[in-house]
Amino acid sequence: MSQRLPPLHGIRVLDLTQLLPGPLATQHLGDLGADVIKIEAPGGGDYGRTLGPMAGELSYLFLLANRNKRSLTLDLKQAAGRELFLRLAATADVIVEGFRPGVVERLGIGYAQVREINPRIVYCAITGYGQDGPYRDRAGHDLNYVGTAGILDQTGAAGGPPAIPSLQIGDLLGGTLGAVTGILAALLDARLRGEGRYVDVAMTDVAAAHHLFPLMTLQAAGASAARGADFLTGGLPCYGVYACADGRYMAVGALEAKFWAALCATLERPDLLPGHTATGHAGERVRAELAAVFASQPQRYWSERFAAVDACVTPVLDVAGALTDPQLRARGVFAACPHPQGGEITVTAFPVHFSDYDFKINQVPPRDGEHSQAVLRELGLDTAAIAALQEQHVI
Repeated sequence: MSQRLPPLHGIRVLDLTQLLPGPLATQHLGDLGADVIKIEAPGGGDYGRTLGPMAGELSYLFLLANRNKRSLTLDLKQAAGRELFLRLAATADVIVEGFRPGVVERLGIGYAQVREINPRIVYCAITGYGQDGPYRDRAGHDLNYVGTAGILDQTGAAGGPPAIPSLQIGDLLGGTLGAVTGILAALLDARLRGEGRYVDVAMTDVAAAHHLFPLMTLQAAGASAARGADFLTGGLPCYGVYACADGRYMAVGALEAKFWAALCATLERPDLLPGHTATGHAGERVRAELAAVFASQPQRYWSERFAAVDACVTPVLDVAGALTDPQLRARGVFAACPHPQGGEITVTAFPVHFSDYDFKINQVPPRDGEHSQAVLRELGLDTAAIAALQEQHVI
């Protein structure tokens, strides 16, 4: 049986974003089959192309967040560039932008201008703090967003300072997944009712909206828990990280009584059974006992011992270990992507599986302006018109 078309086949997305949150969101849409046109300024384009460690002429960051897209260079500060953008917008289903509030309106390509020519457009704006409120015009990065949302204060070990997460929670949970969720909901609405929507995604909002357990503690206890001491941040002995003899760690997630019982049985420590959810001094004693047990053997020993035990006890892997983990390999979490200059790099595949459709890399991360001529020919421009735009540095 032949596979069905991708879920977003026939959807056109205009991507005005740079760096990480927006590009990864539109990459997800491209992975699902949308025709994503990445619109970049002439003369270098997305500055994520050269940010961080480089793999040839492109950064790893850019290579990890920009596959399955075509690139069109377009100077939106010139009238001819704005005109071309609006012509493209008339053919699009989704526009995603990541400028500060007010920029696209000043350029003449905001939601109001596009909606006049394309009422079905879904227009998504990704910002740090949203389109209104006292912080709307502030600059920021992930650390600022999770700091404002109350997340950074709660992240880290007991007695230590706030720890910077390796996963950019505001950027990726907020800016990427928040945008994809809003876009898909608005896109469904547009298909059902014939009218698009404006989607205002603030990375701080989305991050704060998912910070549930500290909010629960604040309301139940009247105060926030100390760092490293909340329900799921180290306050319970049954849910924590324990060091092994070799300096590696095991993750213990035995929240349910049956899992805790299985853990105690495997460790041959039935005396710890009553300490499942102990807190205060009693909890500290149970944690110390567990820590001593896990510290007696290396991670490999505990990994093998718990491999067949239903207790939610697993090794804490480093990134290299995750790449070779049999479960992640079986699920195809990582994939090889051809590098535009030759060779391959390892990327994350689209992580959601669908029936009758397998993830594919149809377009490697593009060079800036690589598809300008092809996209403009689709708009009906001939060779002479395209050459004139190049001479004027519009493309």
